[in-house]
Amino acid sequence: QVQLVESGGGSVQAGGSLRLSCVVSGYTSNRYCMAWFRQAPGKEREGVASIDSDDTASYVESVQGRFTISLDSAKNTFYLQMNSLKPEDTAMYYCAARLDADYGCLFGLVDAWGQGTLVTVSS
Repeated sequence: QVQLVESGGGSVQAGGSLRLSCVVSGYTSNRYCMAWFRQAPGKEREGVASIDSDDTASYVESVQGRFTISLDSAKNTFYLQMNSLKPEDTAMYYCAARLDADYGCLFGLVDAWGQGTLVTVSS
């Protein structure tokens, strides 16, 4: 059974940085799509960034140029480096995985979710 465990959330002032980590276990296929989502209070969950087994990264426009998604296959871990954080980035962040397919996870086509980690950005 696939499990995803996030870490790295916290509180930071606007303009600061945080790095989220997601450890993936119980999965051995070489085709996958991994993504980060976020959900702010009173808003729908949205896809933020994704990376696939071809190492192709995609981003939602609001984080383009500020956030970077990356993958360390040796550690079964993928990351979200968040720079130049804004108060509107405040949300619960979730990692997610689509298994045996290398597309679509940024649009919610996922098979497993992490438990979430809270990011709070103050002005």
